Amino acid sequence: MPTVAGGPRILLRRLREIMAEAATAQARLDKLVQVIASNMVAEVCSIYLRRAGAVYELFATEGLNRSAVHNTRLKRGEGLVGMVGETAEAINLSDAPAHPRFSYRPETGEDPYRSFLGVPIVRGGQVYGVLTVQNRAARMYDEEEVEALQTVAMVLAEVVAQGGLFDTAELDEPELRADRPRSFQGDPLSEGIAIGYAVLHEPRIKVERLIADDPAAELTRLDKALDGLRASVDQMLASTELDLTGESRDVIEAYRLFARDQGWRQRLRDAVRTGLTAEAAVERVQDELRLRIVRTGDGLLRERLHDFEDLARRLLRHLGHTAESEAVLPDDAVIIARAMGPAELLDYPRGKLIGLVLEEVAPTSHVAIVARAMGIPLVGNMEGIADNARGGDLIVVDGETGEAQLRPAQEIVRAFKTRSSLREQRAKEMALIRDLPCVTKDGVHIQLMMNAGLVIDLPHLEECGADGIGLFRTELQFMIGETMPGLSAQIAFYRQVIEEAGNKPVTFRTLDLGGDKILPYGRWEREENPALGWRALRIALDRPALLRYQIRALLTASAGRTLRVLLPMVSDVAEFNAARALIDRELERARLLSQPQPRQTLVGAMLEVPALMFMLPQLLRSADFVSIGSNDLLQFVFAMDRTNPRVARRYDALNPAALTLIRQIVQSAADANGEVSLCGEIAGRPLEAMALIGLGLRTLSMQPANVGPVKMMVRSINAGEVGEFVTRLCARTDHSLRTRLMAFAAERGVVLK
Repeated sequence: MPTVAGGPRILLRRLREIMAEAATAQARLDKLVQVIASNMVAEVCSIYLRRAGAVYELFATEGLNRSAVHNTRLKRGEGLVGMVGETAEAINLSDAPAHPRFSYRPETGEDPYRSFLGVPIVRGGQVYGVLTVQNRAARMYDEEEVEALQTVAMVLAEVVAQGGLFDTAELDEPELRADRPRSFQGDPLSEGIAIGYAVLHEPRIKVERLIADDPAAELTRLDKALDGLRASVDQMLASTELDLTGESRDVIEAYRLFARDQGWRQRLRDAVRTGLTAEAAVERVQDELRLRIVRTGDGLLRERLHDFEDLARRLLRHLGHTAESEAVLPDDAVIIARAMGPAELLDYPRGKLIGLVLEEVAPTSHVAIVARAMGIPLVGNMEGIADNARGGDLIVVDGETGEAQLRPAQEIVRAFKTRSSLREQRAKEMALIRDLPCVTKDGVHIQLMMNAGLVIDLPHLEECGADGIGLFRTELQFMIGETMPGLSAQIAFYRQVIEEAGNKPVTFRTLDLGGDKILPYGRWEREENPALGWRALRIALDRPALLRYQIRALLTASAGRTLRVLLPMVSDVAEFNAARALIDRELERARLLSQPQPRQTLVGAMLEVPALMFMLPQLLRSADFVSIGSNDLLQFVFAMDRTNPRVARRYDALNPAALTLIRQIVQSAADANGEVSLCGEIAGRPLEAMALIGLGLRTLSMQPANVGPVKMMVRSINAGEVGEFVTRLCARTDHSLRTRLMAFAAERGVVLK
């Protein structure tokens, strides 16, 4: 069986020489296939590159008819070449014409050739083309030959992608051009417009040198870097400063297992032996791993891909490379990431961070909440933007429309600057009404509260003119740290919140954990449907010490004042009573120990579970107030996962069913002489807020930025007139009442900004 003549190192050396020649792109490609065919002892070698529409065009060949060059094309998935492009996997056949996917092209003159080996030309998860060799004899190519061709394809991909042979624009495939403008549409998660420069949270480290001058020296470098990687991971586990426990320790333990995996190390060493540098070997092995995991469709494996990617970046750093974004953070930094936790966001210097773009994020995730609290424009669920962006790229982010423009034309930038100026003008208008009363034209006072969860939220209370904090998410303090905050830390934190709120009321929601809110130091079991699983009050009742510990801190911090406690995810009255009994035990404990207590303690229930609305009269016999959590309530009512973009847009909060549900809750609470409010995304949208007021709600809690626009709406409506109109609308069968409400607002001059 023929072997690779001279070995892959000689082949790579010749490849480098050809790339350095002062010749046309076609001349260099023609020489490349000649050299590869000669070194592989192959009678045919061909290079197919991808054109627009995922069509693979024959760009160069040795052995097939030259007239077929630039004339033979195969669609993605068509023929053996198209199959390699589709699967991104090598195909090795001893009798290619007998394969069911074989596509005969008479112009190529490939009739005599039976054996076929095709490998993808891949870089960064993108297939740029296909490299093939063929022979007349019916035989399978051995592992050494497959390895050699894959190594050449990897180097070829890097050269093509970087324009080393020709401008990739000549391929007429926009997706392959690294510098083209790109427009992305996602979900608007935090308002504002940012015009700045891209910083990759998990950047691709650019590898400049691909072909090794001294393979033995490269092996030594690789082994030294692997040893350094292992030592750094061991040091993480041994560090007393990090105090790693639970899930965070499991993650580092997993890193250690990956770093010590002998199979991974052997694949890296084998890649270096083919003639690659240590860095190029890391790139190649990682590309292969990434493609394999993505193709499996296995959710668990795809989650672990993040760990593998991080491990590869760590190894490249031990080889002496620094990622672009780690060098200097620009003054106008827009962070781009696949995913991010709230603590990672807070690590960035606030003075330089002006925008955030995430590929995977839910509107109610805590990184989104933190971004809104920091006033940072955020757009999410933009698939592919992290792979398309480069450090330093100009980027425009619109947190109102969910739009991101990567490398935009100057006309686009000017348009967004105009929009930004209009937004600033709007902010000035809001400042003028900050201290004016929030009263409708017919004299109905509407209480506008703000949502918060971090110390950085507190200045917004004065800035936006809210009447108080209607929802303080206490779990954020637990989620942004590496360990659970102790009693003294909780007391100090809650006391700071109360003092900065001054005379304005604060409603503290007890820990709302579970679902998408996982503690970094906790151990959580996977659930098929976490939104309906072990979360919030269900955890508190199963782990009563956790709730009592938090209540103890809140009682101490609220000494001499009124304490408002809100229990999340209450399913029935018995659950509420059980939780209230735990709070009463803490009050009794404080009394027996003669400890300072609040002047008054009010305990409320968050109405998120539809079943609870049928028990409101009974609930309000023991609950001091009820707060409608519209985000979860409507999700459960419509059987719709609000974090799933495929279904989240299928329902509208202004559907007659949603409005009728809220009207019934308000009426039931009124009949029981109970206090009811609403917190959730819809409270902060002027049109939706107008409908809520029409349904009888008089207290709404929202993001600070929304207080001004909602107040302007309130001051321009007649509450009685709105109530009559909305009541009539509830009897309709429209999918959404949005258009009718907008027409009503336009006719009566209601301000909706």
